[in-house]
Amino acid sequence: MDTIRVRFAPSPTGSLHIGGARTALFNWLYARKNSGVFVLRLEDTDTERFIEAAAEGIRSTLRWLSLDWDEGPDKGGPFGPYVQSERKALYTAEAQRLLEAGGAYCCYCTPEELAQQREEARKKGEVPRYSGRCRHLTEDERQAKEAQGIRPALRIAAPSEGTTVVEDLVRGEVSFDNRVSFDDYIIMKSNGMPTYNFACVVDDHTMGITHVIRAEEHLSNTPKQSIVYRALGYPLPQFAHVPMILAPDRSKLSKRHGATAVEEFREEGYLPEAIVNYLALLGWSPGDEREVMGLKEIVSMFSLDSVSKHAAIYDVKKLTWINAQYLSNLPIERVVEVALPFYQARNLVSDHPSTPEMGYVTRVIDAVRTRIHTLVELADASASFFTEDYPYDEKGVRKHFTKDGVAEILARGRAALARVESFTLEETEKAYREVIEEMGISGGALIHPTRLALSGRTVGPGLFDIIVTLGQGKCLARLDRAIEFVKTCKA
Repeated sequence: MDTIRVRFAPSPTGSLHIGGARTALFNWLYARKNSGVFVLRLEDTDTERFIEAAAEGIRSTLRWLSLDWDEGPDKGGPFGPYVQSERKALYTAEAQRLLEAGGAYCCYCTPEELAQQREEARKKGEVPRYSGRCRHLTEDERQAKEAQGIRPALRIAAPSEGTTVVEDLVRGEVSFDNRVSFDDYIIMKSNGMPTYNFACVVDDHTMGITHVIRAEEHLSNTPKQSIVYRALGYPLPQFAHVPMILAPDRSKLSKRHGATAVEEFREEGYLPEAIVNYLALLGWSPGDEREVMGLKEIVSMFSLDSVSKHAAIYDVKKLTWINAQYLSNLPIERVVEVALPFYQARNLVSDHPSTPEMGYVTRVIDAVRTRIHTLVELADASASFFTEDYPYDEKGVRKHFTKDGVAEILARGRAALARVESFTLEETEKAYREVIEEMGISGGALIHPTRLALSGRTVGPGLFDIIVTLGQGKCLARLDRAIEFVKTCKA
C-alpha cells in the first residue's frame, strides 16, 4: 500500500477556529494512525483577505495543540514550496496545458457584463450562471478582445450533461447533475492568480495527497474539483467530508455563541490536551462511553469509519467539563507548567521564581486544582494563598462571622493547631475533631468560619488541604486576624 498523505490547508485570513482545528486534528490522526504523512499548506491566494500574522498564528496554535506536521512552510519537503503564493508558476503552466488541450478557454467578459448576465437570470427566476458566451469565440474575436487590452480570465469547459459522482469515505456515493450544478467556472483570474478549486487540485496532485479530509461545507466544491482532476488527467484522491459543527440551537456556529477561536480558549485557561480531546469527539466516537482520552489513545482508535454523517453540536459546557478532568488528573508538574503564566499575569508569582517559591506554588495548585474548571479559575481561586491582605466574602461574613461564640470557636481551633507538632492532613484534622467533640458543636460550626478566616472564601479546597498548604505559621496569623475582625463585627 502506498504511503498515506493528507494535508491541512488553511487560508491565513484570521485565527484558527474550532472547525479548522477539528479538520487539522482528523487529518493528523489519520496520518498518525496509518503511519502516513501530514502536510501543512498555506492557501494565501486570496490577496484581499490575507493577513501575514495569521500564518504564524495558525502554525503556533497547531504546535500548541501538539499537531506537528511532517512537511510544510517552515519544514520544507520534497513537494514544496508549501505556500500557494510561491507556486504561481506551477498553476500558470498547468492552466496553459489545460487551455491548449481544449479543457479551458479564455473569458473576456467584464465585471459589468457578468453582473448584467446575473441580473437577467434573476429577472427570469433562474439561478445566475455564466452563459458560456466566450466559449465559442473565434480566433479573430479573441484577438480583437486582446487588442482592446482586456486581460482574460480562464474558465473550465465544464460538462453540461450527465452526472459527476463523488465517492466519499464518510457520506458514501454523492451524485451531482452536471446540467444544473455547474457552469463554466473560473480557474484562473484575470490577474493571473488561481481560484481555490484549481489551485487546490494542482497542489493536492503535485504533493501526492492520497486522502482529502475536510469539512462537509466543501462537499459542493468536490465535483468541481473532480472535473479539474479529470481535465488535467490526474487520478482522484479519496475524499472524506466530516460533519459540520453547529451551535447548540443547530444554527451556523458564530461569534455570538461564545469563543470559537482556539487562541481565545487558550487565553481563557483551557489546556491543549482538553481541546484536542473535545475536538476529537466532534463528529467521531471511540465506539463506547469514553469521553476523556489522551492523544495516543485517540490515535490508536481513530478511524474514518467511525466518523458520523450527522452534524456535531458545539457544547462549551462539555469542553469545560473535560478541561476540569485534565486539570484534576494530569501530573502536577504539567499543571504547574501551564498554570504558571496565569499566576505571573496576576502577580501572584515572580517572573523567575526560586525553588522554595515553586515548591509553595506547586502545593497551592495541587490543593486547588480539583475544584475548578480553567487555569483562569485556578489562579483566581489561589489568590488568597499569596497575600495576607485578602478580603472576606461578604455573604460569608454575615453567615459565619456574626454568630454568637464564633470568636471563641476560632480561638479554640487556633490553639489546637498551635499544639500540632506534625502539621499533616491527619494530625490537623485530628486536632480539629477533638475541638469539635470537646465543645459539643457541629463540624460546620468550626470548619466553615475557619475556611473563611484562612482564605476569605466559603468554597474551595478541603479545609485541611488549605491548612497544610499554608503551613502552621500562616494559619495561626490568619486566625488571629479573623478573630480580631469578628470582635470588630460584634462591636
